[in-house]
Amino acid sequence: MNFIFISPHFPRTYWEFCSRLKQNGVNVLGIADAPYGELSPELKDALTEYYKVNNLEDYDQVYRAVAFLAYKYGRIDWIESNNEYWLEQDARLRTDFHVTTGIGLDHIDSIKEKSEMKKHYAEGGIPTARQIKAEYGLEAARAFAAECGYPLIGKPDIGVGAGGTHKIHNDAELEDFFLHTGGVKRYVIEEFITGEICSYDAVINSHGEPLFESMTVWPPSIMDIVNKRLDLSYYVDKEIPESLSALGRRTVQAFKVTSRFVHLEFFRLDRPRKGLGDTGDFVALEVNMRPAGGYTPDMINFAHSTDVYKVWADMVAFDENRTPQGEQHYCAFASRRDIYKYVHTHEEVVERYKDALVMCERMPDILSGAMGNQMYTVRLETKEEIESFINFVHEKKTAEQ
Repeated sequence: MNFIFISPHFPRTYWEFCSRLKQNGVNVLGIADAPYGELSPELKDALTEYYKVNNLEDYDQVYRAVAFLAYKYGRIDWIESNNEYWLEQDARLRTDFHVTTGIGLDHIDSIKEKSEMKKHYAEGGIPTARQIKAEYGLEAARAFAAECGYPLIGKPDIGVGAGGTHKIHNDAELEDFFLHTGGVKRYVIEEFITGEICSYDAVINSHGEPLFESMTVWPPSIMDIVNKRLDLSYYVDKEIPESLSALGRRTVQAFKVTSRFVHLEFFRLDRPRKGLGDTGDFVALEVNMRPAGGYTPDMINFAHSTDVYKVWADMVAFDENRTPQGEQHYCAFASRRDIYKYVHTHEEVVERYKDALVMCERMPDILSGAMGNQMYTVRLETKEEIESFINFVHEKKTAEQ
C-alpha cells in the first residue's frame, strides 16, 4: 500500500501517524516544503521517501510530486494530511489521481463551509443552532436577531478555531459588524448557545462505523480565550455518554463519512433551549474531518491507555482496530501565559503532580495564542482532582502579592 502523507512534519507529533503506518507495512511517502534535514529523526525513519517542494501552497508543484511518486512506486492508495488547512488540496489531489479512499472535491464544501454543514445536520435530524448567511444582508440579519435574540455569533463560513469570530450584543453592534466585516467576507451569523463544548473524537472505518470513540470536554468559548488571553484548560473524559456516541454516529452517517479520524463538536446545554433540547442535551456545533488539534490525540491515549495513532493506521491498513485499550482515566490539560504571574511556581506544579504528570513542555509559538505558553498535562481519576489541578496551575497573584 502506498500512502502519500502531506505535510507530515506539522504538527510535530504527526510523525506518530507515519510511524504506525510503517509498522503496518505501509509505504509512507511524504511531501512538504521543509528541508529534509529539518525533519525529526522519528519522521525520517518512518518515511520510505520524502519529496520536498518549494511551496506546499503551489498546487502544480504538489501535483508533480504526487505524479513522480506514483511513477516510482505505482498506484497511490491514500493521500492524506490529517490537517484542516490542507483538506481542500487533499481532496483535489485525490480527485485528480483517482484515489477513492478519502473525500473528493465533490464532497468538500459540506465539511468546510459552516453553512453547508447545517444542511446535513437537518437531513440527519441532528439539533443545531440556527444560522443565516451574512450575504443575505443587514435587514435579514435584523429579522434573524428578532427571532433568536441577542447575543449572536458572527464567524467566517470557512475557518478553524476562533479566528475572525465576533460576538454581537445588540442592533448597533450588528450594524457595525456588517459595516466592517459581514458585507465584505463570507460570514455566517448564528444564535448564541451556552454550555460546555464536548467533542466526539472517533476513527471511522470504510463502512462509516466507529472503530474507536472518545469525548473531550472543552471550555465554553475558545473565542474568549484567544481574544481575552485567558488561561486554557480542558480534559478527556474516562468514558463517552451513550447520548453523545449516538449523536456522533448519526452525524457521521449524515455527512457520509468513511475512513477518517473525525473531531465533531457539540454543545452540552447548560439550560433548556426551545427547539434544541433540555439541560445536558447535546447540540451540534460543527464537524472537523481530522484529529483534534494540539496534543489532544496524546491525551486520548493517556486517558484510554491506548494508541489512537495506531488505531488510525489499523483503519488504513486493515479497516479494523487491532489496538487494545487498558485502564480508563481522565486526562487534563492546563496551560499558563508568560504575561501573568502565578501563585505557584513551575517547580511547585511539577513537584505536586509529579506522579500524575504525563506531559510538561513549552507550546510552539504558532499555537500559543489559543493554548498558552507553558502546558501541564496529567492523568487523574476524578473530576474533583481535575478541578483542583486546574485551580492550582491557574491561580494568579494579586496586585499586593
